[in-house]
Amino acid sequence: MTTTIDPTAAAAGASVSDKLSSSRSRLADSEETFLALLTTQLKNQDPLSPLDSNQFTAQIVQMTGVEQQLMTNDLLKMLVGMSDGGLAGSVNLIGKTVTAASDQATITAGDASWTYDLDRNAASVKYDIVNSQGTTVWSRTDASVASGAHTLDWDGVTAAGQQLPDGGPYKLKITATGSGGETINTSSHITGVATAVQTVGGETVVSVGKLKIPVSSITSVASTS
Repeated sequence: MTTTIDPTAAAAGASVSDKLSSSRSRLADSEETFLALLTTQLKNQDPLSPLDSNQFTAQIVQMTGVEQQLMTNDLLKMLVGMSDGGLAGSVNLIGKTVTAASDQATITAGDASWTYDLDRNAASVKYDIVNSQGTTVWSRTDASVASGAHTLDWDGVTAAGQQLPDGGPYKLKITATGSGGETINTSSHITGVATAVQTVGGETVVSVGKLKIPVSSITSVASTS
């Protein structure tokens, strides 16, 4: 069981990371524009009235300020990514049984399973299992499914009769319909033992089996028997 830290990780929250990246991009563009304008200004200044040295110094200070702001934003990305409560706060999840909102599962020892909830009774529920390429490999429709928690077990055999090897991930898409043809809300989750914590793409994730689950999607934690 290991934990890994990416020293250049972006902010854990996608929105924070996006804002910082956007800010850096704008500042970089501003610096390039500033240098181009300053160079043009120096080339075309009036020889009889050259650029005032105080004004030139002020512009240089502005450029330096832009460079410092760029460095500050980079440091903020690192600090937010390292102190997001992710690695430091999530290491204690290792060895615990976690439940997380997820529609993915992997085939293990020839089988895969999902747990899902229906908001209310459904006249029909259609299940589609999709591979990582977005292709539907198996489908089934059940009639009259009661509200509450349910488990869908799949033997890893495709609709064409092919036994798929262990691995994945595979995504479960559920379409639940009421007696009046209305759509019924559903939610899926997985339960398993967390074996590692790491930062992937600026987000803290835990390994559950062969899946990497965002810490933010974990809904419960329990001691493992």
